[in-house]
Amino acid sequence: MVRGGGSPWEQGGRQWPKRDPEEQPNGSRWSARKKADVVVRLLRGESLDELSRELRVEAHRLQAWRDEFVTGGIEGLKARPLQPEERRLRDAERKIGELTMDNEILRAAARERGLQIPPRKRPR
Repeated sequence: MVRGGGSPWEQGGRQWPKRDPEEQPNGSRWSARKKADVVVRLLRGESLDELSRELRVEAHRLQAWRDEFVTGGIEGLKARPLQPEERRLRDAERKIGELTMDNEILRAAARERGLQIPPRKRPR
């Protein structure tokens, strides 16, 4: 609270004071259970902006919590949910595939323009 009552927001401030985004206004950290409760409120139709102001959590962070919750929920509905390590490995393999395709496209475009790209040095 700011002297004189009211929050910095109510007193015409443009932003909330900088703090750890995982910290609640009372100084404690957001538990997974408390985040889930907030996400359920969002999924039930409460306004993102109103919740953001009420909880003093940036709207983009609330959206990220919701997205992570939904993704985790989808994994939970699968016959065999992915372990976090498996999920990271799949994400990394997908990214490697995307980067490999990007490199192939760029090399082909360079060849069409008559540019020569030196061969990649392989580690020994």
